[in-house]
Amino acid sequence: MVIKKFEVGDVLEMKKAHPCGSHEMKVLRVGSDIRILCMGCGRDVTVPREKLEKNIKKIIPLEKE
Repeated sequence: MVIKKFEVGDVLEMKKAHPCGSHEMKVLRVGSDIRILCMGCGRDVTVPREKLEKNIKKIIPLEKE
């Protein structure tokens, strides 16, 4: 299995929507567990990396200045 590369600040587009209806999550912390923030309702969730990687549709990288 290939580990997907994403960093703090990146936005993840998920395959399944959050209960609020939003498909976009922002990465807050990276490690064996990933902490993400729903861009729709602001809910903060910690998910194991393996489970999260299966549900990512697209990674939108943070624009660096």
